[in-house]
Amino acid sequence: MTEPDAAVDKPKRQRMKPGERREQILQTLAAMLENPGAERVTTALLAQQLGVSEAALYRHFASKAQMFEALIEFIEQTVFTLVNQIQAREEPHAAARMVAMVLQFAQKNPGMTRVMVGDALVFEHERLQQRINQFFDRFESALRQVLRQEAEARQSPTPTVEAQVRAAALVALVVGLCQRYVRSGFKRLPTDHQDAILGLLA
Repeated sequence: MTEPDAAVDKPKRQRMKPGERREQILQTLAAMLENPGAERVTTALLAQQLGVSEAALYRHFASKAQMFEALIEFIEQTVFTLVNQIQAREEPHAAARMVAMVLQFAQKNPGMTRVMVGDALVFEHERLQQRINQFFDRFESALRQVLRQEAEARQSPTPTVEAQVRAAALVALVVGLCQRYVRSGFKRLPTDHQDAILGLLA
């Protein structure tokens, strides 16, 4: 009885569709960031995790910074799509809903949260931190808009000033809770006592 031909038995590697490998790289990077005690994620470690060469990574991304930019784009698209939906509904307490949404997103995506608070961007390209700063500036602007509308509805004598102060406080709250989540090794959830905390700022 002859031995089976190894070449016949060896399963063929399925070719990925366009964009699938890129998506796989980003998902793996985000998953690796979910280990807060891990060493800095390098392209060598990422390639090893994926079972490919570093050259294979660079066929989809020009640099590691570009990979992080793609993660930030995902954060922006997800958060601001939901922000726009909340604004469009013009419901009461829209600002609180927006804050709760970002905290829930952070809790469900710990790796992304490390990007949001800059923890994963240490020693990376400076423009990545600038991009995250712009993300929070844009979120604060969206909060100011709905808070000003709420203040005007209450006939506040200084709706613009009130909206600026409250929006800044809410963004500081979001950043602080996300940082605590990361520093605790994802044990202290950003949504803990969420309603009570937002009530204090209402």
